[in-house]
Amino acid sequence: MTATATATATALAAPPPARTAGARLKWAVADGLTMTGRGFAHWARQPGQAVVSLVFPVMMLVVFTYLLGGGMAVGGGGSYREYLVPGMLALAMSFGLEATMVSLTSDLGKGVVDRFRAMPMAPSAVLVGRALTDMAESAAGLVAMVGAGLAVGWRWHGTWAEALAAFGLLLLLRFAMLWAGIFLGLVAGKPEMVQAVQILVWPVAFLSSAFTSPETMPGWLGAVAEWNPMSATASAIRELFGNPGWTGDSWAAQHPVLLAVVWPLVLLAVFFPLAVRRYRRLGR
Repeated sequence: MTATATATATALAAPPPARTAGARLKWAVADGLTMTGRGFAHWARQPGQAVVSLVFPVMMLVVFTYLLGGGMAVGGGGSYREYLVPGMLALAMSFGLEATMVSLTSDLGKGVVDRFRAMPMAPSAVLVGRALTDMAESAAGLVAMVGAGLAVGWRWHGTWAEALAAFGLLLLLRFAMLWAGIFLGLVAGKPEMVQAVQILVWPVAFLSSAFTSPETMPGWLGAVAEWNPMSATASAIRELFGNPGWTGDSWAAQHPVLLAVVWPLVLLAVFFPLAVRRYRRLGR
């Protein structure tokens, strides 16, 4: 055997060099961005699905504004439209959970996730790509909803800093619900199971202060609505936007902004590790 052949055989037999922490991070970021690009490519190839996700919340806003809004009143006084739009913004961020589940269970059902897991890519890339894609879609949906709200007569009366803080709280809620959707999607495994989750999501979403004040509900039901995470975000952004809201003597009613930060962080603390653990256990 020649010296060159011996050197080549030794190099092939040697284990690959260990990645440094910086190299692993760069690898994970690059693969995560690649998976995010895959999500954007799906938008371009299937624009109908993206359009539906943007139009549906707008349609709900129009229905509640023009068909039901005439018979609704705000407990503390003020325009019902200005009360409704912040609630619809919070509701739209919560409904994103279903879109996350549908996309993830579709990939699971087709075996796409298993193929990605078998490739030499960062283990976090699939979840990171899903999260970044869904957050971008949610930001676009938020812009569409704000435009629709302005079109039906909604206005904010606070400062730009307060408005940006309100948008930040909405995206924080969406980020928390996103990881809940990822975990539930990994547990469900099939797109058909999403319907079972929808049966639970819709009542929880409507049992909030999005459409009406908890003060108008029976005592125990109003207490549940007051502590709903969507109620916290809706009440907080109403306060930041300077829109009319509901009043009450409970701690939740008096500290909506703080609760709008605490609830998403609690949801993240619960569902993020559960989602990561479930993803690592796939195929076992």
